[in-house]
Amino acid sequence: MTTARRRETRTKPTATLAVTTDPREPAQGAGAWIVVPTYNEADNIRTITAAILESLPDATLLVVDDGSPDGTGTIADELAAADPRIRVRHRPAKQGLGRAYLDGFGVALGGGATVVVQMDADWSHDPTTLPALIGPIVADGADLVIGSRYTPGGGVVDWGIGRRVISRGGSIFARTVLRLQPHDLTGGFKAWRAATLAAIPFDGIHAGGYVFQIEMTFRASRAGARVREVPITFRDRRVGQSKMSRRIVVEALVVVVTLRFDELRGKVGGRLRRGGTPRIEATAPSLPDKVHDVPAGPAAADGPSVGKGG
Repeated sequence: MTTARRRETRTKPTATLAVTTDPREPAQGAGAWIVVPTYNEADNIRTITAAILESLPDATLLVVDDGSPDGTGTIADELAAADPRIRVRHRPAKQGLGRAYLDGFGVALGGGATVVVQMDADWSHDPTTLPALIGPIVADGADLVIGSRYTPGGGVVDWGIGRRVISRGGSIFARTVLRLQPHDLTGGFKAWRAATLAAIPFDGIHAGGYVFQIEMTFRASRAGARVREVPITFRDRRVGQSKMSRRIVVEALVVVVTLRFDELRGKVGGRLRRGGTPRIEATAPSLPDKVHDVPAGPAAADGPSVGKGG
């Protein structure tokens, strides 16, 4: 009798583990919306959409086009007509990357997304990384996952020394001034828990350009979001020209200082109001090996480690 009971207690945990860690369903991307802003990406849009949906076949892909003069929006419409998983959001003119993302986020949240992913259309972000990016959120282990070039296992290729210096310097500056923990603050390959994203007041976002990435991570971190980093290899765009400019660098410096000033004056919001969606900590299954925790709140007093940006 005692032996039978011992055998029974040994087998129960195994059965439970097999159910809770089965990755097949999350890997398909059900409930995930992939938001891809475009401006003059006619040479990339067909191939990148196909690769995204191959990686997450059950996901919804939302193209947000800022009136591309090269016909990107028209091509996206053709793709959407042929595949119900593809949606297109047309905007009348180029208004900045941040505004395009916020517009797309609103559409995704209104469409019932449970996970919202943001990524570039120019192949800088590898679509095969998508299952690993959404995995920690599906496993209830994170609220925001950053595809990080500068966590162990990540990297950058095809960049010149000037771009690397700007990227590193910008991230170090932002981490120091804003006292943030994530190593890759300017990267744009991220996955959000929908409830976390919805709790950030979009109308209070300063940034319209690339510094938007810093501001969103800052606001999520200050609100208590669980942030993790997954290593990625970032490659310079395959086709077309980079949209990085001196104006973007100046904007980043100004917005970072403004955010810190607002925080000191008490104008930055507090903890996220989760609206009945609790943070699940103890029951989460094991996360992938290449996922790195980022503690919430300000960085340690001994200063930030070297970070990188995009």
